[in-house]
Parts: sequence; C-alpha cells; structure tokens
Amino acid sequence: MAKTTTIIDIGSNSMRMVVLQKSSRFAFHLVNETKSRVKISEGCYENGGNLQEIPMNRAFNSLKSFLNISKSLKSRKVICVATSALRDAPNSKVFLSRVSKELGLNVKIIDGEKEAYYGGVAALNLLHNNEFVTIDIGGGSTEFCFIKNGIIEKTISLDLGTVRLNELFFHKGNIEEAKKYIKQNIKKIFELGVDIPKVAVGIGGSIRAITKVIMKNNSYCLDVLHGYTYDVSEQKILINKIIDAKSSDKLKSLGIKKDRFDTIQEGTFIFNTILEELNINRVITSGVGVREGVYLCDLLRNSNHKFPSNFNVSVRSLLDRFEVDNKQSSYLGNNAAKIFEVLKPIHNLEDKFKTFLVVSSKLQSIGTTLNFYKVNDNTFNFILNGLNYDFLHTSRVIVAHTIKFSKKSLPTKKDLVDYKELLPSLETMQWMSFMISLNLMINQDFSRPKVEYELKDNTLYIKLPEYSFLVDSSLDKLEKPNDLNIEIL
Repeated sequence: MAKTTTIIDIGSNSMRMVVLQKSSRFAFHLVNETKSRVKISEGCYENGGNLQEIPMNRAFNSLKSFLNISKSLKSRKVICVATSALRDAPNSKVFLSRVSKELGLNVKIIDGEKEAYYGGVAALNLLHNNEFVTIDIGGGSTEFCFIKNGIIEKTISLDLGTVRLNELFFHKGNIEEAKKYIKQNIKKIFELGVDIPKVAVGIGGSIRAITKVIMKNNSYCLDVLHGYTYDVSEQKILINKIIDAKSSDKLKSLGIKKDRFDTIQEGTFIFNTILEELNINRVITSGVGVREGVYLCDLLRNSNHKFPSNFNVSVRSLLDRFEVDNKQSSYLGNNAAKIFEVLKPIHNLEDKFKTFLVVSSKLQSIGTTLNFYKVNDNTFNFILNGLNYDFLHTSRVIVAHTIKFSKKSLPTKKDLVDYKELLPSLETMQWMSFMISLNLMINQDFSRPKVEYELKDNTLYIKLPEYSFLVDSSLDKLEKPNDLNIEIL
C-alpha cells in the first residue's frame, strides 16, 4: 500500500477528504482533513433524483481543489467513493464522466450496504468497543452496521437523509409525516433478525454537531469528540431543544455552527427517532467513518479488515514518529509490567492499569523531540491530543497524567482537579506515578539492566546485576505511597 493515501467521500451534503500516512505496517496518522459543503444533492429529490447543474459544478470545483491538496502532500494513491446522491441519481453518469475526463479521477459509487460496512470497519478498529450498532446519518440516507463480539453481523441502508427529508417533508411543514416515514423505514431493521444493542456509535456531521452541544452544555474537560460517550436519557432535554429551536439565533446559542443551521434540526429529529425506536440508551461519538473504513479495508485487506489482537494504532504511530530509542521503549514497557505485578498485593489495582502503565512507560520519552526540558509536559499534551484511536477518554487521561507525574512528587488532589471526572482515585494515580517513576529511575543510565523484584512485608527488594550510583542516589528522592520501603540489593 502507498505510504500516503487520499480518501475522498462524496456525500449528499458534504464532500470530505482525508490524507493518511503510514508509519509502519499497520500504523498511520492523519496529515490532512478537508471538508466542503457542496450539497451535490440539492434540489434533486424534488426533481426525480436528478443532480442539478449548480450543485454538480460546486462538487467538481471542490474535487479539483481536493486533488491539488492531495498532490502537494505527495499522495501516491487516491480512492474516491460516492454514496446516496450519486447512486440514486439517474443522471450521475454526466457528473462521473466529466470528473473522469477532466480530472482523471475514477469515482466508485458504493451501495448502501457497503457504505454501512465501511463505517462499521472504522468504528470496530478505531473505537474501544466490540458490541454496538453504528448509525451514520447523511444527506440522502442513514446506514446501520450491527457488530457483536467484534464481528460485523448485518448492514442496512435506509433512505433517511437530512437533505432528502427536508425536501420531502420538513420544508413543507409535514413533521408528523416525516416521523411516520422514518418509523416505516426503521421496521426494515427489525426484519433483519439481529439483536439490537443498547449502545450506538454515532457517525456523521449531524451527530458530531449534537455531541458538541452536549459537551459544551456539560462543560466537559476534554476537547475530544472521538470516543465521547453519553447516556441518551440524560441528554433528552437538550436534544429536544435543538429540534424545537425556532430561529438561527437559538441554534447559535446552543452551540450549533452556522454551516449546520440548514440540516441540524432534520438530523437531530432523525437521530432522536432512531434512538427511540431502537431503544438505544448510550451513544459513543465517532470521529471516523466511511473514509477511514475505506482506508482500513485497503490497509487490512489480508487480515479480514481487522487489526491484529493487542495492536493499538495510536500508540504504534506515536512511537514510529517520535520515540528516541525503540529498544529503550520496549524495555521500559516490559519492566513496567514486572513492577506492576510484584506490587499487586499492595496496590490492588485492576489489570487495565497495568496496560496503562506499560503504554505510559513506552511513550514517556516522545516529548523530547520537541523540548527535552519540558518532556513531561510535552508528552502530556501529545497523549491528550495524540491517542486518537482505540482509547476511551478515561484511558488517555490516565496515561497522560501518569506520564506528567513521572520523576516528580506524587500528585495531589489539586494536581488532578481539571480532569477529575475522568480520573480514578487519588491513591490510584499516586501508585501509577510511583511505578512509572521507579521504572525510569532503574533505567536512567539507559543500560537496560536485568532486574529481579521481590516484595516482602511491605518492602520491595530490587536486585540489580551490578551496583549503580545513579539508581542508589536517586532512591531517597523517590516519593513512595503507603509507607512502602525499597531496598537495592
């Protein structure tokens, strides 16, 4: 697969492009994301589904600009897919022929089930969950992908798009007819014969816009959409406020951006009705969708469109790009696991914290590429903003704080107050801080010693292969939790 790949998705309402760059076999990172509200389906549902001249021109000109960006970023591969508007349009060949002839780009029209599948592949690989239904609301259709035990079971596409329903119902004031139409379509889901999960992964611009309103209203501490989770019942009032807003000023006051004014109420109405009919009680917001799914199907074409077990693309990508010494990172990860296990009888932490400690130890040094003297602060920000995929918000905040308080005094309540809603107890974070600090202290001369650990009567005995003055002299500075004693042998 090409090192740099461009994926373009021509939707009914928006055209979006991502440019992704590989850093190793399965790891990649985003180097560009561009969106254009071309509204290629504008007016088509009132005209027998036919694409109109002005929207087609907007889409063509945007594609031309997208390809210029792609070329400047030295993208060697361009995959362009089109969804509902083009697959429904009797005259789509007019647009496709012009794009092929003048831009040299072949556009692949994908059917609704394939579109749903791409969204499912993206969510399954890039979100920390393995049982859910994806709901991808677009301008012309809404796609559903049902995932159970990490396996895609069923996909379906319904003609429930914001632009479609606006032209057919909303702008005519037929709200009740719109709801009836949505419910009739949703009946097709129940005919699939699948167990409907209680968790939905929300994909698409409308759902992300709803999430932004919810995050703003809750004064959420982390500015990250991907992976943000909320209980539907707790947000019903706010969701209804979006639906019932009587003016653009009201939408703006709720936190809706101007470019969403024309479709957000329709999108929220569709989403709310789906949540009610499917009895969904929790929503996970996805920052990825069809584009990432297309990329992953290409990247993982020889592995059933799934990453290998225990592989995390975000951790691998950060290490590929920013680690100083891969042997050092590997050693610190392995040693962190040993420290966690030997101290387990007294810290009593769940095994998930072992994973966090290993990841923290491996990533601790990546901030040195920006500034050696601010390494912990740099890495803290890297983690909060760089662990984009397959991490819960709580997980990335725990890892970030574990690194921030490595080689320092144990954190206090005051140190954790900004992110307290996403962090475990103070005692837990003090143990995490201590264990990573101990790990770094043992290997501060980069010798990667073979260490033996033994815990007896609240004393940790550390047997080094040879005496190290650096380790011995640092021991007194290491703040320890719960009156733990340490002896170097």
